[in-house]
This record gives sequence, structure tokens and C-alpha cells, in this order.
Amino acid sequence: MKILVTGGAGFIGSNLIRHLLNQPDISVLNIDKLVFPGSYHTIEDLDKLPGTKYRFAAIDICDYKALNDLFREYSPDAVMHLAAESHVDRSIATPESFIQSNIVGTYQLLNTAKHYWDDLETGRKDEFKFLHVSTDEVFGSLSLDAPPFSETHPYQPNSPYSASKAGSDHLARAWHHTYGLPVIISNCSNNYGPHQFPEKLIPLMIIKAVRGESLPVYGDGGNVRDWLYVEDHVTALFEIIKHGRPGDTYNIGGCCELSNNDVVQSICSILDELLHDSKHRPHKSLIRYVTDRPGHDRRYAMDITHINKTLGWSPKYEFKEALRKTVMWYLDNNHWCEKVMENSYNGERLGLI
Repeated sequence: MKILVTGGAGFIGSNLIRHLLNQPDISVLNIDKLVFPGSYHTIEDLDKLPGTKYRFAAIDICDYKALNDLFREYSPDAVMHLAAESHVDRSIATPESFIQSNIVGTYQLLNTAKHYWDDLETGRKDEFKFLHVSTDEVFGSLSLDAPPFSETHPYQPNSPYSASKAGSDHLARAWHHTYGLPVIISNCSNNYGPHQFPEKLIPLMIIKAVRGESLPVYGDGGNVRDWLYVEDHVTALFEIIKHGRPGDTYNIGGCCELSNNDVVQSICSILDELLHDSKHRPHKSLIRYVTDRPGHDRRYAMDITHINKTLGWSPKYEFKEALRKTVMWYLDNNHWCEKVMENSYNGERLGLI
């Protein structure tokens, strides 16, 4: 099976590609424009693989001609679309790039895939799938006592990022219902794990705590997220591309609702245990509460009943175990952090109006 993955130099995309390449009879074409936050440093080890198993193309998904040429040359059996701008704070400050990447880029990719799919011979055409990977943030904010998001929950995006992803979801759905393109949509909760760019909460807290810098927690720290270890997420995506039904939508969550306070306190406890000689212990003394993010959604939670019943998927990792693995990875890979942050980010606050 030949799979074209977009955004494969990013956090989830790179973890997905490594998972795919560990499966028998799978080859991957990775498309990424290698502009923040995607980085060649995240995927440089993959270049050692034979070209028949893995290829990389540094192109922008907004470039229709380059996309069309690659589709015709590579002739994929499936597309897994993860390329997107994804940080809420950055979307508040610079929404234009989110509109361009997430909406215009998805349009160009869907359009290219449709024209390619139209020309496939009958057998391959029937088997082809296009998986559009999205977020729980398109559903908006939940009150603390509300039931989790289901696949039928109405969209109510509250940030430029989530609005751009909602727009791309609607395009993906429209290309299925209007043109028949075999599109599947997945919506996931908050991911964490290796290779996540250090502007996101968990890696940022790890890096700042090791440096002895203050740990900025937004508002009162009570905002709740459903935390999903990236390895669980990519196994769900693989099940969907193998067995998912075109036209369907699948919610993917970690069944692990925790507040930002809970998460940051857990990171501090793990660092206290691992860094015996740190002069910053206890690391929780570094926590500082700062002005909240504008329009900060209070809670997200995912109902995974549908994917569990139809595809048999459920998360395998417990948060405590997976968070510890994540902290250890960042402690062991400080060089990677320095490389991907070089000339682009140094832990500063983003998203203030």
C-alpha cells in the first residue's frame, strides 16, 4: 500500500510515518514545506531508508501543479492529510497563515486528489481513501458537566485556528458528498509525546523547568483537556485508513480529562524524581499564573464510542506512564529542541492581543 502523508515533518505526522513504516507492505511519500513548525531535523533519520519504502518531497500543499505532478508520479493508494498550522496562540497573532495553510491548502489537496481519483482504474478507485485529520477544537467549549463531544456535535469554533480547521473539515465533507471522493474525517483531542514543537504546553513546561525559568499557566489553570498520547493517535489513524468507511467521521481521544494544573504539577513531580541534583527542585515552585489566553475554551472531551464499536480501537497508554516517557524523551533530546527552535522560537509568550 502506497500512502501519501502531508505534514509528515511535524509532530503527529512524523510519528505517524514511523508507525506506518513499521507495518509490512507500506511505503510512504512524505510531503511537507519544511516551514515552521515542520522541521527536517524531525525526519532526517528517515532519509536512510530505501527510496522504495520512503520518499520526501519539500513542497507546499497550496501548489496545485507540484501536487498534481507528485500524485501522478507516485500513484498513491491513500492520502493521510495532516499538514496544518496548529497552535492557537499563533493563530491569534497571525491568522492569515492559518487560513492559507488550513483552508486553501486543504482545498488544493482535495482538488488534486479528486482529479487523480477520477482517472484511476475501477479496482484501485474503489479502494482509494482520503483521510482528513482534524481537531476537537472545531466543536468549541464544553461546560464542566456537559457530556463529551460526539461525532454529531455541532461545530462552534472559537479561535482563528479552530475556525480554519472547521472550514477545512467542511470542505473535506463537501468533496465527499458533492464529488464522491472517498473522504474520511477524524477529530482528535490534545496530543502529547516525542517530537512535539516546544511551543505547546507539555514540552514548553519541561524545557522551562529544566532551565529554571518560570512556568506560565494561563488563567487559573482550570482549563480541561482530553490528553491523547501520540502513539495511540497514530494507531487510530492507521485503523481508519485500513478499515474506516468513506463519508464517516471518527472522534479519537485519550479518555483522560485533566486540567492544565494537573498536567503541569505532574511534569514537575516527574522532573523532581528524574533530576535529583537540580537546584530548581521542587519544580512546582516555578509555576506562575499569567493572564489568560483570549477566548480560552474551558473544556474539551471526546466520546470515542463510535471508533471503538466500529473499528475496535481504544487508547492503550495510561497518562502517567506516557507522560513519563515524554519527559524522558525531551531530557534525552535537548539537541533536537535546540535545532527546531533555532531562529524561530525561544519560549516566549505568544497570542497576546
